[in-house]
Amino acid sequence: MNEVAGRRSRSGGGASRRAERTAISFETARFIQRNIPNFEILNEEALQIIEHNAETVLEEIGVNFVENPAALARWRDAGADVQGERVHIPRGLARKLISTAPKTYTQHARNPERNVEVGGRNLVLAPVYGPPFVRDMEGGRRYATLEDFQNFVKLGYMSKWLHHSGGTVCEPTDVPVNKRHLDMLLAHMTLSDKPFMGSVTEPSRAQDSVDMASILFGKEFVQQNTVMTSLININSPMVFDGIMMGALEVYAANNQASIVSPFIVGGAMAPVTVAGTLTQVLAEILAGVSYSQLVRPGSPVIAGAFVTSIDMNSGAPTFGTPEAAHITYGAGQLVRRLGLPYRSGGSFCGSKLPDAQAAYETANSLNMALLAGVNFMLHACGWLEGGLVSSYEKFVMDADQLGTLHHLAQGIQIDTNGQAMDAIREVGPGGHYLGCAHTQANFKSAFWRSDLLDYKPFETWAEEGSRDTQALANERVRKQLADYQAPDMDPGTREALEAFVAQRKAAMPDAFI
Repeated sequence: MNEVAGRRSRSGGGASRRAERTAISFETARFIQRNIPNFEILNEEALQIIEHNAETVLEEIGVNFVENPAALARWRDAGADVQGERVHIPRGLARKLISTAPKTYTQHARNPERNVEVGGRNLVLAPVYGPPFVRDMEGGRRYATLEDFQNFVKLGYMSKWLHHSGGTVCEPTDVPVNKRHLDMLLAHMTLSDKPFMGSVTEPSRAQDSVDMASILFGKEFVQQNTVMTSLININSPMVFDGIMMGALEVYAANNQASIVSPFIVGGAMAPVTVAGTLTQVLAEILAGVSYSQLVRPGSPVIAGAFVTSIDMNSGAPTFGTPEAAHITYGAGQLVRRLGLPYRSGGSFCGSKLPDAQAAYETANSLNMALLAGVNFMLHACGWLEGGLVSSYEKFVMDADQLGTLHHLAQGIQIDTNGQAMDAIREVGPGGHYLGCAHTQANFKSAFWRSDLLDYKPFETWAEEGSRDTQALANERVRKQLADYQAPDMDPGTREALEAFVAQRKAAMPDAFI
């Protein structure tokens, strides 16, 4: 680590600055800043009942911190009642600990123009995370490879409305399990200049992420700034395993952000009722976020809520449902009362193809998340088949539709230009607005316009092959990958990263489980 880090520092800042000035860059919209109200579904009485019940769960039932003696010791020292691996958290303790977590934080990208602000009225959009399979029109459904992973990073880099490169955009199954995180991180760091996520599948892999980020940004910069936001899932109901908590410990100790997120399938991992599920979600958030502050007070953390319901006939998860919306809205209110950034939502669907079912369920999920006040939206594009598949076509379909969230969030402009009184006076009764001065001044930016969907007359559409949206998306995927050009990088930094990856891979045998 010291050798490669030293090699980076000797490369000098001049080459890095020259690379930034000459970098080829694709337009990326700034993270969303909401000018619309959040939708609040719970009244004050309901909020107080759920908050009281959640603390009752922590105190009377407790949560399990398994295979993690250090966590049990931290809780015991903080005043919790620890019985075996069960931690009973006295009423009020978790809230006291959470008070040190920041309300907002900046995640730095290697291109400073693409830094994101997480929390407050902001919304940061990141792509699909975790599928072992990919799908496209040519190859169908198949196991993902490293080439697929690299392609999705490229598509994310070129997507205007996507602010974040994400993490495991698909699982490259052709690379050993214990080494693939190195290739994934290298892809995010070299093929994109947007912010990215670190590895959480084993604490040593989280440390590798911190070490690689230290090469990219500089060790001192990483210790003083947040350059990674990484996903820590809770094993609902109420189990915090040593692997995920070990990764959280690494990130918190190094001032890097964690998303503490219950993984809820209503009726299976939580009660079938909305209020019961919200109680469990809040209890798990309180325990997980407060633990991050035991590791390092002030470390950045996002409170998450990944929520779906279950089909009681088949047992399969369902998406875009009213119940999931109720939970997402309610969790947003509860998280805001804690003063924490909120993660939820995504392009969720259960469909096997990027078809009408996928579109309906995805639209429901995306709009719900916008109105729920989500600050960090993982899975914002590319999700298919209940999260088992990263779809090339759906990735660009979803990424295109994320533009609507940007424009919805702007709200209604009520300044002089927005009032358009000059236009109404100029046109008068019986006229039209196509040629008036106000229209001419505003037509380029007045309406959001899809870069993908077809609005041509029927005859033109038919002459061009009667292509449906999936076919148009397939063409866009191929064009974007053909047009892709990597952002420039300081050669010394790239060399140091590649040397670190080679060194770590050589130090351990391949493992595929």
